[in-house]
Order: sequence, then structure tokens, then C-alpha cells
Amino acid sequence: MNRMNNYLHGTDIWLYQRDDMFRVNTDTYLLGMFLKVFEGETVLDIGTNNGALLLYASRFPYRKLIGVDIFPEAIELAEENLKRNQITEYELYAEKIQNTCLDPVDVILSNPPYFPVSDNTNLNPYMNLARHEIELDFRQLCEHARRLAKPTVRWYLVHRASRLEELKEILRNTGWHIAVMQLVYDQNKTEPVSVLMECRLKPVKQMVLQPITLTR
Repeated sequence: MNRMNNYLHGTDIWLYQRDDMFRVNTDTYLLGMFLKVFEGETVLDIGTNNGALLLYASRFPYRKLIGVDIFPEAIELAEENLKRNQITEYELYAEKIQNTCLDPVDVILSNPPYFPVSDNTNLNPYMNLARHEIELDFRQLCEHARRLAKPTVRWYLVHRASRLEELKEILRNTGWHIAVMQLVYDQNKTEPVSVLMECRLKPVKQMVLQPITLTR
């Protein structure tokens, strides 16, 4: 296991990463730029890994940052990164989100596993659970995000655009409404590669659609 010291893309924030664990990528950056936190809000990151999304959230006037991850090693790394960046108002939990009990939060962040279990070919346990819906599928994620949310919550998530219709149906069936959606296009492809969503529990009058294109 090797450690890397990197900038968090688009910021002057440093973070440590491990080469055997899921590392920040374009989707992390896109979600970090997409999320918003207003003054005095509590933020929950489901599957916090090395704490990258909490660090993006720390640029706003938050009240508290909370991270949950199934791996104690990930929580240790996230804590190191938060402390290194002089962040003191945080809570970190090494547990399944299914077992997490918290006061309802204002903002939820998720960069969840994208792929069904049937696509699993990775023997690395960290990457296995980060990429595949082994411990947490999207329906479970929706249900537990709702359980931990205030009625006025904003849930920011990123996922594969190829699963968009399935995601929309699950969101609808679990009581979530898409307020803002960004379809992310690669300049060399005609179909979107990722989708960013801001979801709410309260119905919205009209969803805002904001397509963006990645340049290489």
C-alpha cells in the first residue's frame, strides 16, 4: 500500500490517498463543484472514503461535517485529511449506513457504487465495495438517505447516465424528487457518461436541466 499526496481538483486543498483504495476522479470533482452548503447546515457524506467530498463541502460555512464508511481504514484516512486541513467540527463513523443513527441532516452527499453485483470482477475488497452494489444498492441508499434527512434536505449525488431511467424510477418510488439534473458529456461521445442530481423530499415545480461537456 502506497500513499499519495494530491491537490483536490479545483481547490488548494491537499489530501492523502491510498493506491489500494478508491481515489478521487472526475466524478468526485464534478460532484464537489455541484454541491452547495448554506450557513449553519450539517452535511452527511455516505461512503466518505478518504473524505474528499467533505473537504469540498468544507469550503462553505457549514455547521458540522459527518462521514460514514464501511471500512475503518477509510475513516482513519478521512480523519487525517480533515485534521490536516484544520477542520474540527466533524463526526466520522466506521459502519454500514444501514446501522447509522443520527439527528436529521440538511445536506447529503453520495458517490455510490455504480455497478450491479453481477459485473463484479475486482478482487480488491476496497475497490470491490466502492464500485459494486454488494453492501448497498441504489434503492437501499435512497431509503437510508431519506431516513437520515430533514424534510428540507438537499441530496447531491453522481451516478452512471446509462442507468438514469432506473435511478429515476427508484427515486420516485422512495419519495425523492429531482430538483436539478446535469447530464455530463464527453466531448468525444454522443451519449452522456455521468449524471449529477440534486434531489429533495418536497415536490419541485419543475426540474432544472443543465448539461455540461467535459474537455480533455
